[in-house]
Amino acid sequence: MFVDEVTITLKAGDGGRGTVSFRREKFIPRGGPDGGDGGHGGSIYLAVDANLSTLSHLRGQHHFHAQDGKPGGRNKRRGKSGQDATILVPAGTRVRRSVDGPIFCELNQVGERVLAAKGGSGGRGNSRFATSTNRAPRTYEDGEEGEKFTFFLELRLLAQVALIGPPNAGKSTILRAITNATPKVSGYPFTTLTPNLGVVDVDELNSFVISDLPGIINGAHLGVGLGDRFLRHIERSAVLCAVIDVGGEVPSDPAEDLETIIKELHLRNARLAERLALVIANKMDLPNAAQQLEMLKRKCHLPIVAVSALKRRELNRLVGELFSLVLERKQPTEVSIGDSGL
Repeated sequence: MFVDEVTITLKAGDGGRGTVSFRREKFIPRGGPDGGDGGHGGSIYLAVDANLSTLSHLRGQHHFHAQDGKPGGRNKRRGKSGQDATILVPAGTRVRRSVDGPIFCELNQVGERVLAAKGGSGGRGNSRFATSTNRAPRTYEDGEEGEKFTFFLELRLLAQVALIGPPNAGKSTILRAITNATPKVSGYPFTTLTPNLGVVDVDELNSFVISDLPGIINGAHLGVGLGDRFLRHIERSAVLCAVIDVGGEVPSDPAEDLETIIKELHLRNARLAERLALVIANKMDLPNAAQQLEMLKRKCHLPIVAVSALKRRELNRLVGELFSLVLERKQPTEVSIGDSGL
């Protein structure tokens, strides 16, 4: 199951209390205070795991605790500190203190690790309070409480290239043809119910990540169809490519599908439409494709690559065009939803 939002509560460990103790040994009648400090509570960290691609592993568990510190011992022994806890998340995870709150952190690189809740310090034992005028103190400290927070985690896919388009245009077929991904492919609309990721190997040294999004239809920015929940996953992609079915029955106009995509991008965020860099005219193996392609070229002002993903035609050219765009644009500053005033 693709889970891209989850709320979790973190409770770091409390510090152990200090101990009141006095040294009692034979032939040492006045041993003095020897109570040790309590151990520190365990902290909780968030860390990126390369093997994770969704937040589904957190779906059934919403509360996480780190261990409390142990009380101090005799002979000034410090109590054992509580064990830290680490919560693993996929790259592209954004963390907030609430659904609409400010961003606490973003975890984008494998191996990245962030302190989310700090454990409490251990309390001091009575040996710490001995003075020249108070040689037998019975004072001690309780340990500090560990921090407790509720976080809202939101996953945004980190793909350099995103394939967008109407339902059944062949986005998943293209993804299967040029990557190692195996998304579901079928001949009915909305086959893709969740985003799919794949890696395109350009050569022995170069590759890039590409995703295909569920079909975009009129009103997608408002949640129509599979809607805006998945549109946000393209906000980190440097290159957007519109996949258009040019194999349909004449007199259907593939340019209308492209206009719908551009409109929905504008309505989602005006700056997103600027990322649209390439149109992929798919299904060129069908009888009406050449005529439909000419109709699209007359109204389209973007570069067009005509392919047949099913027959694997012109895919090498497509990969070359996509990689050139990736090198040209690299990874842009993310477009925020707030930029559009939504």
